[in-house]
Amino acid sequence: MYLFGSAAPPVLDLVGAVERARSAGWSVCVGLTPTAAAWLRDEVPALERITGRPVRSAPRMPWDEEVWPPADVAVVAPATLNTVNVCALGLTPHFVGGWVAEAIGKRWPLVVMPCVNSEYATHPQFGTSVATLRGAGVRVLLGPGGFEPRPPGQGDRGRYPWHLALDAAAAALDAGAGPGTAP
Repeated sequence: MYLFGSAAPPVLDLVGAVERARSAGWSVCVGLTPTAAAWLRDEVPALERITGRPVRSAPRMPWDEEVWPPADVAVVAPATLNTVNVCALGLTPHFVGGWVAEAIGKRWPLVVMPCVNSEYATHPQFGTSVATLRGAGVRVLLGPGGFEPRPPGQGDRGRYPWHLALDAAAAALDAGAGPGTAP
């Protein structure tokens, strides 16, 4: 599993989410948006120790070999308003956006679980982006059974439903995507 995080408060609990995924039998590689990488700079060594793989926040150079094995599924969580829009619009301003754009194009199994407040969730582009991702076959966990936005300042990062993202990743595989289908 590739687990991509962006700079929303639950990303600060990414070590715990990786440990949960590993206890469920997943081999995990972690990718971060540039801001999430800055937030987690002190946690990167722990993430690399737990996963046995480098944490990536930038694309590799053309002459560098790939350091991650192929993924069976990818999860983008937490996905900020910016990350959801970047993914839906096919923008590639960073490693995570570029990877997701390719994954959508190749129909690789992909789960996105936003983390936005209720004001961001009402932005017209956000709804359009969620619909675009779902229309492209991405499992977007938003609303009942997924992440439910709360008013600004009333979120609780400890209640972010990481377990739902992991369950959706397993379901994406059960839906017919074979192992090693993603890079």
